[in-house]
Amino acid sequence: MNTTRSGRPALTRPDGTPLRVLVVDDDPDLAEVLSGALRYEGWQVRSAGDGASALAEARELMPDAVVLDVMLPDTDGFAVLRSLHTVKPDVCVLFLTARDAVEDRIAGITAGGDDYVTKPFSLEEVVARVRGLLRRAGMARQLDEGPRLTVGDLVMDEEAREVTRAGELIELSPTEFELLRFLMRNPRRVLSKTQILDRVWSYDFGGRAHVVELYISYLRKKVDAGREPMIHTVRGAGYVLKPVSP
Repeated sequence: MNTTRSGRPALTRPDGTPLRVLVVDDDPDLAEVLSGALRYEGWQVRSAGDGASALAEARELMPDAVVLDVMLPDTDGFAVLRSLHTVKPDVCVLFLTARDAVEDRIAGITAGGDDYVTKPFSLEEVVARVRGLLRRAGMARQLDEGPRLTVGDLVMDEEAREVTRAGELIELSPTEFELLRFLMRNPRRVLSKTQILDRVWSYDFGGRAHVVELYISYLRKKVDAGREPMIHTVRGAGYVLKPVSP
């Protein structure tokens, strides 16, 4: 398996080139530390200290993800995000905020942000969340991943991001796709909720393991609907994907 210097599986863009990340924070020391942690993943990273510089860098870099401080000297992160979406509509955005109010979270999501962390935070958490966002959005792949997974009559083309069962196309959201990918890469293996949270969402949901149950139910409605089930619950242990016996 190809790994980064941090020991995590290496992620690249789907074409094999380094992922591009823009860090926007008016604290130069923090921006430098964040940029260094992200470069440690093997990614191409640039930084900016205000909204105007961020947009200029974004137009040149065309980033896959932006780590964006809410409070900037010339504007706020929400306004920057709206402008970023005119430059690159599919960019993933992780907000950094010193405030933990519900209103700030709602404002960030409403503006089109994908996730947020509250200061103070660990570098490990920021990197994990950016990795998770990029994978769920389909902007990243592991270097050791093959293009096609097959379990019974269930087939996943990882490059085309298409899933079929018995030849019938199944439409999945980015998170559903990542969850199914994890199950298909571990057929017949019981996976705990903790393992699934760590691999699919890339960070601890603070005990909110019910999100796994929710997305497993979504998958069942799409993968198993009207067919012999492949996704099984192992009470007290987790979930397992098994091919249907012929």
